[in-house]
Amino acid sequence: MSQTLGMADLEHERDPGKTVPLAGASGPTPSQPVPSVEQLERQFEQAAKEGTNLDTLIGRLVIDTGLATNEEVQHCIEKSRAAEAGHRSLAQALVDNDFVTRRQIARLKQIVEAERSSQTIPGYRLLGKLGAGAMATVFKAKQLSLDREVAIKILPRKFSQNPQFVERFYAEGRAAAALNHPNIVQAYDVGKAGEYHYFVMEYVDGRTVYDDIVKHKRYSESEAVEIAIQSAEALLHAHARGLIHRDIKPKNIMINRDGVVKVADLGLARAITDKEAAEAESGKAFGTPYYISPEQIRGELTVGPPADIYSLGATLYHMLTGNVPFDGKNPSSVMHKHLKSDLVPPDHVNAKLSAGVSEVIEMMMAKQPSNRYQNCKDLLVDLRAVRAGEIPPLAHRETFDAAALASVAEAEASAPAELKVVETERRQGGALQDPLFIALLATLGLSVVANIILLLTRGG
Repeated sequence: MSQTLGMADLEHERDPGKTVPLAGASGPTPSQPVPSVEQLERQFEQAAKEGTNLDTLIGRLVIDTGLATNEEVQHCIEKSRAAEAGHRSLAQALVDNDFVTRRQIARLKQIVEAERSSQTIPGYRLLGKLGAGAMATVFKAKQLSLDREVAIKILPRKFSQNPQFVERFYAEGRAAAALNHPNIVQAYDVGKAGEYHYFVMEYVDGRTVYDDIVKHKRYSESEAVEIAIQSAEALLHAHARGLIHRDIKPKNIMINRDGVVKVADLGLARAITDKEAAEAESGKAFGTPYYISPEQIRGELTVGPPADIYSLGATLYHMLTGNVPFDGKNPSSVMHKHLKSDLVPPDHVNAKLSAGVSEVIEMMMAKQPSNRYQNCKDLLVDLRAVRAGEIPPLAHRETFDAAALASVAEAEASAPAELKVVETERRQGGALQDPLFIALLATLGLSVVANIILLLTRGG
């Protein structure tokens, strides 16, 4: 599904009541005011009723916005007709004659596309295109009955005849409708009008975490932890209602202008107890390679909350280091590293990070789900501790316990080697009665006990 929901930083957003020229336009003369978007939309509506073609619509817009005069457009129409054998459009002729730029034509076509789509969705007036992905196009719109801005995701017509794509589109709507949380993009409506399937949702006026990473490379620890806390609260709500997201990543975490985090795009969400869906997807990897959990890669039947926690950990890693946890030349190599490669601790990549946040991320991204946080409630305990400048109790304990076990195992592994000579002597002549043998045993035993006590004391 599209990952571009609510990307308010895209440049073709406009206030429908504001009379401004398109970006990059030279602008009209003072005697030629620029029409508002509402005026342009009325023109489109009338043109659609009249069956007006795209070239005529483009010609009208170019003139009305002051990009070219009527005479210049007529000149280009004649040029395009003369070149009819070469199939040159009016838009191309306008560009070739330097009356408009390719960028301006692209913007005009977006308005045309939005208006034509809006003719099929009663009750909504489209204001502009927010973005497009492989599976859907998202528009900013106004819901006329409630006079509020919304985002509308529309399934392209080429997918409308595919039952699998249509079902997944509606499944996203149903999943979002089952959730009601301030940190989750709210669903309003889903349906079909004409040839179009659409999904109406909350419009988020802001940016994505991915946008911030592209612009600033990485976050400060305090900012990243705060975003992770709000994201974890959203996931806690979803998991409590039996849903796993399965595609947590920077593009699906949005931040509005008030700093509120919104988890978006439930296109891959699945009920934890949906055995039929799990069996149908068994052996298939669903997710985004840079952030996908090992169990999703393996296509396991039982994928639960720890999978989302892993993906949030990978996202937090990217936010704090500016690098994805595992990289590779293709998706397969990246996913192989999620399965097999050791994670480079984030504080080794960014030395400014605290040991606490690094411990949390390492526990979130443990290869085995049983070694991760089992739920977001526990994760939030540690994230809030890090935010307060304290040691994360759960992750720190896990890190310490692992170190203690490793040290004990090392001590036990070295003991048989030292006792081997004594054991040989015992077999050759009853060395168990030798005082030196007894002293050696006592010394080794005390050494192991002392190491364990020392480790426990440091851990506390």
